[in-house]
Amino acid sequence: MPPPSSLTVFVVDDDDAVRKAVSRLLRSAGIAVAVFASPGEFLAQYDPATPGCLVLDIAMPGFNGLQLQTALGEKGCILPIIFLTGHGDVSKSVQAMKGGAFDFFSKPVKDKDLLTAVRAAIQRDAVARREHAALSEIRACLDRLTPREREVLEHVVSGKLNKQIARDLGITEATVKMHRSRVMAKMKMQSVAKLARLTERCGIRGNSE
Repeated sequence: MPPPSSLTVFVVDDDDAVRKAVSRLLRSAGIAVAVFASPGEFLAQYDPATPGCLVLDIAMPGFNGLQLQTALGEKGCILPIIFLTGHGDVSKSVQAMKGGAFDFFSKPVKDKDLLTAVRAAIQRDAVARREHAALSEIRACLDRLTPREREVLEHVVSGKLNKQIARDLGITEATVKMHRSRVMAKMKMQSVAKLARLTERCGIRGNSE
């Protein structure tokens, strides 16, 4: 296994020849690779903090590629999956794509096509991880708000004036201003418009009542 959290392409295939060929191709392109002969072996060693992508065979004895895709999805794993199959099974490819697969190839796949897909998947993973980190930071800021500050936040992002918020919550306008100032400080925001966009990404909608 490569050092933890270093960009890695994971290759899971029960065919030793395929593992060697894909591994050789990726390493020749300067991409770190970790190979596994089964989904179980992969799950036992995989660290979700490691960025990259997964090149996964579909047809394997016992725990197959589609089952691994489902298991990773249930764990909230965002690792992009590129499926390989030696059978060209259309129904399985449709199932894989519906399950969120990044790409799907029949064996033998052309080196250029696989490399292009792997690089695109790595880029997708990087974007997703940045988005996930940003949302985690926003949620951490939200968790620092008091219940009253959270109420004020919901009214603020709906575009209400301080006097409207005061009336709705039954508090003074001065108190609204105090809470509003604390909300902006805790959320590390200077713009209400940006605050509204960020909170909406976390599923928070303004209180328009």
